[in-house]
Amino acid sequence: MLLASFAGSIAQPAELPAAVTQALNESGIAARSLAVVVQSVDGGAPLVSHNARQPMNPASVMKLVTTYAGLELLGPAFTWRTEVLSDRTPNSGRLDGHVYLRGSGDPRLGLEQFWLLLRQLRARGLSEIGGDLVLDRSAFAPASHNPGDFDNEPLRPYNAGPDALLVNLKSVRLSLLADAANKAVKVIVDTPADGLRIENRLSLGREACGDWREQIRPQVSGSTLELNGVFPAACGEKALHLAPWPANEQVESLFRALWRELGGSFAGRVREGRTPATAHTLAVHESPPLGEVIREINKFSNNVMARQVFLTLDADRPATADGARRRISAWLHGKGLQAPDLAIENGSGLSRSERISADSLTQILRAAWQSAVMPELISSLPLAGVDGTLRKRLNDSSTSGRAHLKTGYLEGVRAIAGYALDSRQRRWIVVCLINDPKARLGKPVIDALLSWLSRR
Repeated sequence: MLLASFAGSIAQPAELPAAVTQALNESGIAARSLAVVVQSVDGGAPLVSHNARQPMNPASVMKLVTTYAGLELLGPAFTWRTEVLSDRTPNSGRLDGHVYLRGSGDPRLGLEQFWLLLRQLRARGLSEIGGDLVLDRSAFAPASHNPGDFDNEPLRPYNAGPDALLVNLKSVRLSLLADAANKAVKVIVDTPADGLRIENRLSLGREACGDWREQIRPQVSGSTLELNGVFPAACGEKALHLAPWPANEQVESLFRALWRELGGSFAGRVREGRTPATAHTLAVHESPPLGEVIREINKFSNNVMARQVFLTLDADRPATADGARRRISAWLHGKGLQAPDLAIENGSGLSRSERISADSLTQILRAAWQSAVMPELISSLPLAGVDGTLRKRLNDSSTSGRAHLKTGYLEGVRAIAGYALDSRQRRWIVVCLINDPKARLGKPVIDALLSWLSRR
């Protein structure tokens, strides 16, 4: 059993490397706020073990647990289906009944995929819908979700809640273009949105581009999106993603715009409901396989997509977070892994209550290394200095191109975990979790650990 080997491996914890201790002292982060384990993928005594059993907030590193569980419990080839059904048969291009749009939790139903789904209807000759468009979200149990609860940023797409009928991550994309000649900012609506009205009150700034997003203050009133603030001319062109509406309104706005562009007409209203058992299928969209989906989740740390996978883990319908937690717990127990400190709220790491220890995460990562789905999981992680959330980090260090690592960052949290090679091509599991008010200064601590390991 894996558990036995790990229980013995932490009996004599090694000291922190001197470079890590120095970086800690320079950052002002207390040693008690840091948890580290460096362990060979083949087991044995850890190279480093510091505060290994202390429960810590892992931020987005929690996605490792969710995506690995997904790969083993659902399988890399698992797909989600989004269906269009009807209770009537179209006649001469017209449908006098209702159309049902039934989701199963597809994290990857973007603008292009939704357009292709509607185009299937047009390709099959349907042009007029006389009834309603009924949105069927029954695959996931209803759950209250306030997108502003986490950080008071309700329009940020990463704060969108899970949804069995998630379309385009509930977001719209705007392009902001600096117009130096006219000393203005041009706003282009890239996502079709029926009825959307933009009130552009942005001014053109002279400062460096920097963290330009923090200078934009969007507000929503009905179908009007007001943009206030400053957009630096040095930014040139940037994409601004916002989630301005509740799910039903967002899907309705997108559907009406796309259906009209496709040459269709729609006389009904958009409402939520369930698909009758007698309804027949008009069109189907199948998602990419899970093995591809988790690359986007882990490479770019997509919180909303991670939540979708987490709920999909519940084998019952409608799926609930409690059901997903129970299934993960049973899965770990069945693998002989004990993680008494594991606390999962939504599986994405965008949480103040999620917890795991460095030791428990190391156990899970070693089990993953021995798993049949190991290649899919590791290839989904950012490659240091090359892509994803690590594209601009460690690219001038000895770690560049030699470590697959999931990053995590929240206010008060910095974390990294995954697999790294040393100078002799030995592969190590690396877990580094920082929970401290000064965690934003913890990047040199993590980099020092990775640099030390890569030179061994």
